Amino acid sequence: MGENSWREECGVFGVFAPGKEVSRLVYFGLFALQHRGQESAGIAVSNGKSILVYKELGLVNQVFNEQNLSSLKGHIAIGHVRYSTTGSPFWENAQPVYEESERGGIALAHNGNLLNTAALRKELEARGHEFRSTTDTEVIAKLVAERDGKNTEEAMRETVHLLKGAYSLVILTEDKLIGVRDPYGIRPLALGKLENGYVLASETCALNIIGAEYVREVEPGEMVVIDENGLFSSQLFTENFPSLCIFEFIYFARPDSYLYGKTLYEARKEMGRLLAREAPALADMVIPIPDSGTPASVGYAEESGIPFGEGLIKNRYVGRTFIQPTQDIRQLGVKVKLNPLVDLIKGKRLVVVDDSIVRGNTSRKIVQMLKEAGVKEVHMRVSSPPVKYPCFYGIDTADQDELIAAKKSVEEIRRFIGADSLVYLSLDSLVKATGNPPDRFCRACLDGIYPIPIPREVKLTKFILEKGK
Repeated sequence: MGENSWREECGVFGVFAPGKEVSRLVYFGLFALQHRGQESAGIAVSNGKSILVYKELGLVNQVFNEQNLSSLKGHIAIGHVRYSTTGSPFWENAQPVYEESERGGIALAHNGNLLNTAALRKELEARGHEFRSTTDTEVIAKLVAERDGKNTEEAMRETVHLLKGAYSLVILTEDKLIGVRDPYGIRPLALGKLENGYVLASETCALNIIGAEYVREVEPGEMVVIDENGLFSSQLFTENFPSLCIFEFIYFARPDSYLYGKTLYEARKEMGRLLAREAPALADMVIPIPDSGTPASVGYAEESGIPFGEGLIKNRYVGRTFIQPTQDIRQLGVKVKLNPLVDLIKGKRLVVVDDSIVRGNTSRKIVQMLKEAGVKEVHMRVSSPPVKYPCFYGIDTADQDELIAAKKSVEEIRRFIGADSLVYLSLDSLVKATGNPPDRFCRACLDGIYPIPIPREVKLTKFILEKGK
């Protein structure tokens, strides 16, 4: 995403594989999901008798090494990568979360966001629970753990009916791996098969990296339980309402992942084709804002017949840094991440394709940089509709008053970013590109229709607690 303003909440991974080094399988699974969160990483492992958790702030390859991975021995494991928050890093919010219960220990990792966290937390505190973090994940773990006298599946079956919001969960007990998805299926969760076990992952790209075969998506409202006897599935709700976040198709998930039976690369390429039909331009070259705009720009170029080129080169090693830039370097802004190929684009009319515009500041800097490089015209094309509404289901979005499309018309946005023309893909074409009907998606950030009602107090405060996953 050119704006780099929305971050997927996190990625989850779980594996049941007797005889395998499961901590290493989870490590590589999390490595494939690193794009979903760069603030912290963690792994919990069970050997059948006890659970060991290791988590730390940093990227997957910064948190784990040969020494700590070799100490995580067992045949069941779950892992988590957390999104990069604004503000200070907070170790206590790293996952998986661990809780003791009458049945033994459980570890839990979560992708999503609850809407009733404050009320549930208040009830738990009234019953004597103390919290180590500010996450709704710890709330879920405590609710499951306090249901004494029941096995974890029964406890989970009761707990989900207390939860309002979006959640895809992987849960580790001493002898089981459990996956649960909310009845709307807003956040993704895939099921894979190993020769001697099963895998759960936020995206199918994390199955590929460890040689697991993709089986299917965990259905909205479904619970899968995996143990030495195999896999057992049950539906936790009398009804489900498939509402996958449409931004998984636009940006969040990796282009080599599958969702709703389609590779995201092909869906994004189709978005570009449809964008070329809806918004043609007289231009000499089509270029993407790398990397997220690349598939759509390829589709646009193919459909329009305008040559494709890489006019902007991305520094792929820009990410978390512990070295503070000087004021002079800071003022370079987007040039630290992107650099124009001046000889290729100078004097040309460009179609510049990006997946979305959130605040508009980065797009403005990119257009300015291209004009300074001698580009004759910049025709901005966006492979999604205008983002007008905030997300409450587990995406780190700007508040609505920071969303440029909530305040300005398309023409006003065009003038703000300095482009010669600006066109967004229509919502109908976006949905068409996915190959699925519109009622299978949450499109709230685009149309303001929230499938799970948002409590007034959550709307007013954005989130009651500090968002900490």
